[in-house]
Amino acid sequence: MNTTAVAGANARYPAEPELSGLAAATAFCRFDDQEKAAAMAAGLHFQLNNTIHPLCEMAAMALQEHLRQQTEWTHNFGLNSAGNGAVIGKMFGVLVVKDSDGAVGYLSAFSGKLANGNHHNKFVDPVFDGLKEGGFLNAGMTRLTEINGEIAALIALNTVDHKSEIIRLKELRKTHSIALQRRIFEEYNFRNKAGRFKNLVDIFTTQGYKQPPAGAGECAGPKLLQYAFYHQLEPLALAEFWWGLSPKSATWKHGEFYQPCKEKCAPILAHMLSEK
Repeated sequence: MNTTAVAGANARYPAEPELSGLAAATAFCRFDDQEKAAAMAAGLHFQLNNTIHPLCEMAAMALQEHLRQQTEWTHNFGLNSAGNGAVIGKMFGVLVVKDSDGAVGYLSAFSGKLANGNHHNKFVDPVFDGLKEGGFLNAGMTRLTEINGEIAALIALNTVDHKSEIIRLKELRKTHSIALQRRIFEEYNFRNKAGRFKNLVDIFTTQGYKQPPAGAGECAGPKLLQYAFYHQLEPLALAEFWWGLSPKSATWKHGEFYQPCKEKCAPILAHMLSEK
């Protein structure tokens, strides 16, 4: 379905997301013991708090076992000396859901990219795929590289004759970069309970931000709710945990649960959980 999206804070977004075959086929994982899961989910209504529901613990344990055992991709979490490349710990999320038939299961997501990719078996797809071949982002980054090359070449000539051209190119680079970043933010369209969409610019500017923070829209929680709302899955409980070594700028601990971040996630989740 290729219906064009309608822009604006109150728009309804008629187009279905272009899910990869991996996510479409495998993202929803049913709990093996449905009778037990249904009993544990009885009376459960989604809310964000500091409590980790036992079903989330079960889902997280299953996902962590998958991370230990899978052989489909390689990512250096820094958990053993055999890893290659930069060490990049990762926040993962699980969302316990109920489908239209009453089956209880869970969805899994990772923040940002995993193993340099956006699409992996067992995980939901990103809200916006910046790695998509032929997309505007690749073209925009290519143009920035070209401008940087032109600037570097003129600077290397080391003459005053090109000073004005260098200034012009630097201004062009700035303008192009700002426009590209805004378009990226506008491509992240988040659906809420009422079926209404807002992009990142709409969400954050209404919360008093001048612009969305870098990396907004890439966290696990919003990815999970987006998939659930698109597939008529009822969210029941959410949990996120850190996997791997923590960067020096943070103090996350391997295997520990954490609440969705306030800076990047809170405004998005407030919109997504709204019934208006």
